[in-house]
Amino acid sequence: MEKIQPISMDSPPKLEPRTKPSLLTTSAGGASLLIGLQVGSRALTFVVNQILLRYLSPALLGISTQLEVYSITVLFFARESLRVSIQRQTDNSQDEPHLRDEKPPKGHVNGRTAAGKTQAIVNLAYVSIPLGVIFAIGFAWLYLLSDVAQTASLETTHFHSALAIYGFAAIWELFAEPCFVVAQYKSQFKIRAASEAIATLLRCLTTCGSAIWASRTSRDLGILPFAIGQALYALSLWLVYNWQLWSMASVEDFSMKPTPIFSRFSLIFNYINTSDLFYSDTSAYILSYFSRPLLALSASIFVQSIVKHVLTQGDTFLIAYLASPVDQGIYALANNYGGLLARLILQPVEESSRNYFGKLLSTVDGLPSKETITKAKASLSSLLRAYVLLSVCVLSVGPTIAPLLLNLVAGPRWAASGAGEVLATYCYYVPLLAVNGVTEAFVSSVATESEVNRQSLWMLAFSAGFGGGAFVFLRLLQLGAQGLVWANVLNMAFRIVWSTAFITSFLGRHGSTLGFRQLVPQPSTVAAAVGTYAILARLQLGFDGGIFDLLKSGSIALIFAAIFIAGERRYLLECYQSIRGDAKQKKP
Repeated sequence: MEKIQPISMDSPPKLEPRTKPSLLTTSAGGASLLIGLQVGSRALTFVVNQILLRYLSPALLGISTQLEVYSITVLFFARESLRVSIQRQTDNSQDEPHLRDEKPPKGHVNGRTAAGKTQAIVNLAYVSIPLGVIFAIGFAWLYLLSDVAQTASLETTHFHSALAIYGFAAIWELFAEPCFVVAQYKSQFKIRAASEAIATLLRCLTTCGSAIWASRTSRDLGILPFAIGQALYALSLWLVYNWQLWSMASVEDFSMKPTPIFSRFSLIFNYINTSDLFYSDTSAYILSYFSRPLLALSASIFVQSIVKHVLTQGDTFLIAYLASPVDQGIYALANNYGGLLARLILQPVEESSRNYFGKLLSTVDGLPSKETITKAKASLSSLLRAYVLLSVCVLSVGPTIAPLLLNLVAGPRWAASGAGEVLATYCYYVPLLAVNGVTEAFVSSVATESEVNRQSLWMLAFSAGFGGGAFVFLRLLQLGAQGLVWANVLNMAFRIVWSTAFITSFLGRHGSTLGFRQLVPQPSTVAAAVGTYAILARLQLGFDGGIFDLLKSGSIALIFAAIFIAGERRYLLECYQSIRGDAKQKKP
């Protein structure tokens, strides 16, 4: 029984209520933390890549990109559908007083409590490990049968060893998946940031250090430095995650190991022993471990994830079969630099948005309230408005300044190879990446199983269109790597149209509308963006790639920034006040 402290009559106690941070505040804080993590890790990776460019040829960089795609593919198919479905898990536990006195069978966790709901996602995360073993072996076998891998094995030393290490690293990284889903479910973004930051630091140091050592000792390690770095990343990620989360599990009465879950709803008798009789719902959990609804949803999303991964990594697949290793290295460099904004800001915001919308709109009876719909619509509109303004900035100055920056950081050899033109084209792709990430995050949070299946069919059609567009741009028009970017632009535009139509229909069924007019920038912003683009395009005709060209372009960009801030000052002030208010709300 809790001990009651005596109250002094001389000085009455002051009760200061502790305000629990809202879901939006937690998600916004998590997004900020993840953005900080991405900025730090990408900055470190950027420095390491600049060093590695002095020791690597374009062909070797292209082959390392193929192995990275192999690892990403194994991880994506093994865990992506499980991650999306786990985010649908509600946090509405049924911790009524009479449930606290219920004692589930020995070794079980009560499925109706908060610990039981957490245990359900832990158990489901372990499904990714056997899936990872199957996909690692299967995709390695398919990859080795391809002409691309056979050519790489002849031209690169230690190729097969590197491939095996990449497969082992992918499987070992999946052992950290139960910890990841718990950290994500409980919005423990600091744990995730610390784990990924330490793992990224060790990977970068290992990759860079082994490459420099091989160069100074005249040893040909091929792509082994990348493989060794990836293996250390997976091992350190697993160690740090487990070190931080096992103590939380013991405090909150769930286990980081697979544990059976007991749930009693229906009148199905389950005799544990001669003295106890339980009413157990065997339909809620398969083998008492895996949530049947979440597992069914994962199976539906898995079909969609196959198509989605083909669309996401389709450019790498196509260029691997339609271009030489040198061209692959050029595209990989342009894609890495062009995708910096997407990985630094857009990806963390997309992950946090998916988590936010999933928790906000998930209900026990499947019918969100009107207030919840209004709140979700306001958050979605605010994100889209911010992305539209970001797109205006990228489109106005990016195509001109990006090649100049590439010439500065990567050197004239890479800029002269055509990577600058590809990077300039990539600037037209980034705004579509931003909008699509948020709209698809909303769709994945509210779509039913039948709607997910319907989306999979549309995604399949988009993938066929992407392949056809890539063939036209690459083979018929001979646009090279730029053609792949334009094919991605068309594909992303179609996906945005579909997601927008779905969101409009979803909000309409709940008596609300999206309101596209409020997403449009101010006329002064649009006029300044068009004028800036025209001036920079004119000046670009006389550029020689020197630092003076970058200074001239930067001065024009600063003038545009001043006009932009003046035109959008009201919206920017609202965003600042909202962020400041959320920061105050987080304080007790």
